[in-house]
Amino acid sequence: MIKDKKYLYIALIPFLLSMALNFPFPDAAPYGETLVSVFDISVRTENGINFIGIVSLLLLILSLYLLSKSLNKYKVRMSLLAILIAIFTPPYVVKSIQKTFATGIYAVSYESEESTCSFEKNNATTLNAICELPFENYSDKSVDFNVEFKNLDSFPLESIMNSHAPYKVKLEGSERRVVKIETSVDVSKLKIQLDSGEVAGFNLIIKSGGKSRKL
Repeated sequence: MIKDKKYLYIALIPFLLSMALNFPFPDAAPYGETLVSVFDISVRTENGINFIGIVSLLLLILSLYLLSKSLNKYKVRMSLLAILIAIFTPPYVVKSIQKTFATGIYAVSYESEESTCSFEKNNATTLNAICELPFENYSDKSVDFNVEFKNLDSFPLESIMNSHAPYKVKLEGSERRVVKIETSVDVSKLKIQLDSGEVAGFNLIIKSGGKSRKL
């Protein structure tokens, strides 16, 4: 089945680099974006083009081309298998790392797609907010951390909820829990009129001991 082992070995290099750039840890964003942000380099153009995504895709295409060159049969099957590995392996590896090696906030997962915040005006200036945030601690030790909210373009979530941030959260070892945060916020200076609303699937920043993660 293998025609040229040299091409097969070389194909692993761009394939692994592509997976590394898309690795969703320690933040929810791909590791490539987290790494580039350290050097204060923009990963997106004004038109929303993602450089990291493009580079990752080109590396994957290159690896598939080299893989095809290394085989004398089953080229389509192996290429499809490689694509499936690239898509489904990173989340599995992240969960394995959190269950075995990670400690502190690095062992904490957050299900952003299951998160919700509801808002209702109590009077002319006060808005009541209730947020439900699903967390899981994969380590066997308790974890204390602070929670802040990230901005949503379609809703002034950050300006509302971060008025009283950070919010303290404690998870016991191996605990999975929906953390409920309730607060009242002065919205008299809010630029938009808001009587009630609900948002779901938003991102957070968790911090502990000088370390932080964007989830």
